[in-house]
Amino acid sequence: MAELIVALHVSSAKGSDSNPGTVDRPFQSILKASQVARPGTTVHVAPGTYRGGFQTTASGTVNAPIRYVSDVKWGARIVPGSGGGHEAWDNRGSNVVIDGFEIDGSVAGGGKPWLFGLYTAGSNSVVRNMKVHDIARSTAAMKVADTGQGGAGIMADGWAGGTNMTVIGNEVYDIGPAKRSSGLVHGVYMATSGLVQNNLVYQIAGDGVTSWHDATDLIIVNNTVFQARGAGIMIGAGDHYHGDAPHDHSQVSNNIVYDNRKGIEEHGELGFHNSYSNNLVYGNRSDWRLRTGKASGSIGADPGFVNYRKLGGGDYRLTAGSPAVDAGISESAPATDVRGVPRPQGKSIDVGAHERVAESREASDRQSSIRQPATSGRAQ
Repeated sequence: MAELIVALHVSSAKGSDSNPGTVDRPFQSILKASQVARPGTTVHVAPGTYRGGFQTTASGTVNAPIRYVSDVKWGARIVPGSGGGHEAWDNRGSNVVIDGFEIDGSVAGGGKPWLFGLYTAGSNSVVRNMKVHDIARSTAAMKVADTGQGGAGIMADGWAGGTNMTVIGNEVYDIGPAKRSSGLVHGVYMATSGLVQNNLVYQIAGDGVTSWHDATDLIIVNNTVFQARGAGIMIGAGDHYHGDAPHDHSQVSNNIVYDNRKGIEEHGELGFHNSYSNNLVYGNRSDWRLRTGKASGSIGADPGFVNYRKLGGGDYRLTAGSPAVDAGISESAPATDVRGVPRPQGKSIDVGAHERVAESREASDRQSSIRQPATSGRAQ
């Protein structure tokens, strides 16, 4: 029986790949930890800068996944290195969770240009709480992408036969060159079955959330997408890897799709059971292009963000008067929002990645988070 390794530790500043990976003697690279990990292992990655362009292949099991966790959300930052592939992180393992890293392609590196931030091909893999940005931005990257290689901030791919992949709670932005459109470079790209929820996606050369190849049976719920130069959300299939089944039985609900070139559209090979309910679709050059699916409960109004900035850096929470407040449906809706706020806060689920919290509670939460000065215990 293989040895159960409960925890491994990685530190770019204090580690060495000749170490045993303990908390006192951590590895230096995520790749080395992946080569030692077994089902049930959690790989703890300390804050620091890590060179990308690596591939992890270890698999967990359904009941004992392998977890790669940034100990501080976005504290472990992956940047380009001098070698590796076109992916910042290429995961081929099944039953793997990748949680809380920043993938930053803005730093100059000497290796292949990144076309994908996080690429995962393993069944039951989960990508969550990530910040992925500045992917496929250069002319060199687009020369490769335009040959058919494509690109994405996060891609869940069924090419190797993997299914049921989850992309949840991520911020994905600046994917593809600024001001250029692309039919091949997208924000979140699903090419299999799975779940896409609570993601904030913006400034994308292609589609914000897209589906193609063997995509089917998706749940795309409570995402906020703006400034995609393709569609905000695209449902489709074609250029199949395995078989020729159409994209069918997908649910697209509770999403904000605002200020994109196109809103929600269908394309390619489609079944007749894709549903679109309670989505706010507004301010796009064209809002809807459905071929076989039917939309219900749609909202055609400004989402009412606290501070909308199309280039990012705004506040994409909802104001009190937003038409997205209490306008969602509960079917397949997440229990929390992108920040971890419980849903619902009002009568019903809010539409979009953020659940609105009343101002009084926001103020209370901010106040309680302020560390109070310790007293000396001396009478005054």
